[in-house]
Amino acid sequence: LIATATFAYGGGRGHGGWFCDKRGMMAGFYGMNLTAEQTGKMDALRDNHWKEMQTMRNQMFVKRNELRTLWLETNPDPAKIKDTQKEVQALRSQIEEKRTAFRLEVLNVLTPEQRTQFQRNNRERGYGHGRTWGKHPGGGPGPGKW
Repeated sequence: LIATATFAYGGGRGHGGWFCDKRGMMAGFYGMNLTAEQTGKMDALRDNHWKEMQTMRNQMFVKRNELRTLWLETNPDPAKIKDTQKEVQALRSQIEEKRTAFRLEVLNVLTPEQRTQFQRNNRERGYGHGRTWGKHPGGGPGPGKW
């Protein structure tokens, strides 16, 4: 049942934010004139991060479905629910740790001036209909946000 639901639904986009999906994950570098070397390093970091995160998102999807299934039982087992919830929390923690490590690696590729520009670009992107909504790649509302 869970495997069927997993294949039918797919991995999902996961948590949004700085690098929400592979297509728009480097949108914060818009207009920064990265060198060819920097672009190559960023591409390698992004691709590696994407693969790691995709695996973890799939694991998270399976665990969340397990948790839903446990809650839907006629007589839910509190111990199983608590154990599965702990597994979900552990996965979330691992995802955040990997996301943080990736962000720090990306920042190390930039010059100090580029870091300033990058921070400005990401501040402007934000969430919702801010003053620069839609101005940069990935700056629109996204699917289902209208």
